[in-house]
Amino acid sequence: MDESLPEDPGQALYEERARKLFSGPVTFLLSAPALKFLPEPTVPEIAFAGRSNVGKSSLLNALTGRKAIARTSVTPGRTQELNYFNVGGTEDGSEEPEFRLVDMPGYGFAKAPPQVVKKWRYLVNDYLRGRQVLRRCLLLIDSRHGIKPVDLEVMEMMDIAGVSYRVVMTKADKVKASELQKTIEKVMAEARKHAGAYPEISVTSSEKGMGIEELRGFVLQSAEGG
Repeated sequence: MDESLPEDPGQALYEERARKLFSGPVTFLLSAPALKFLPEPTVPEIAFAGRSNVGKSSLLNALTGRKAIARTSVTPGRTQELNYFNVGGTEDGSEEPEFRLVDMPGYGFAKAPPQVVKKWRYLVNDYLRGRQVLRRCLLLIDSRHGIKPVDLEVMEMMDIAGVSYRVVMTKADKVKASELQKTIEKVMAEARKHAGAYPEISVTSSEKGMGIEELRGFVLQSAEGG
């Protein structure tokens, strides 16, 4: 089930191209605890943002067709770095990738020390505002909970930074269809209020493969400026 993608012949082409691209080299590049450690801004970047335990690592694994390219953890707030993955190119780095995926540190984790929250905000805000090759963010929202106040804060942060982002609902298989539809409607209504939000949303399940092919095609389209 995917509420996000209209009937578009071009979308099928993106999905097929993306399938072939992701079946090739997809490799971890580096973890950057600060902006000075970021790779040279030579290729497009697509960033993934979301609350801790929203299913970000699982979605990255599903999109790339790998079982563990992104670490999954039951410990909220574990990752406090920007994790980079090359898509395309060569595994030895002799050729540049087509684009990069950026796994941003999760936010909203409970009982986090104030200095950790402050570090997250500075790192993410500076990245969003200053990364010229950032083409789009995917903002993950748990289908079981919908948009939380902390998600709204991040949406406003991206609005102010002038970053284009698309809401991606995760774990859609964990919710009854009737409840899921209500949540979808609420999320879409909220997204329409935000200047930076893409006008449509994606509904996914990493476990069931729901919406993964469509989202994969959208990632490629976004990387190419679409």
